[in-house]
Amino acid sequence: QVQLVESGGGLVQPGGSLRLSCAASGSILSFVSMGWYRQAPGKEREFVATIRNGGTMTTNVDSVKGRFTISRDIAKNTVYLQMNSLEYEDTAVYYCKATPFGATSVYWGQGTQVTVSS
Repeated sequence: QVQLVESGGGLVQPGGSLRLSCAASGSILSFVSMGWYRQAPGKEREFVATIRNGGTMTTNVDSVKGRFTISRDIAKNTVYLQMNSLEYEDTAVYYCKATPFGATSVYWGQGTQVTVSS
């Protein structure tokens, strides 16, 4: 059973930065992709960024483009989300997702809360 553990969330002022981490229990190269999603109160979970097995990175959600960057450390089996210039609208629970090769199901972490407030 794969385990994903997110960390790095917290309270930050507008304009501040945070770096989220997602540590996997196994090699992250065993996944087709790993990504970050977020869910704000009263809203559906939305895609934020993904990094594919080969290293291709994609950032979705027009509101985060240019401010958020996904990266990984293969040796540490960890994926990161660097978040800069945080805005109130970035307040959400951020989830890590891993998609295995040939699988019909995916793995989710427990989530980490990010709150942007003055």
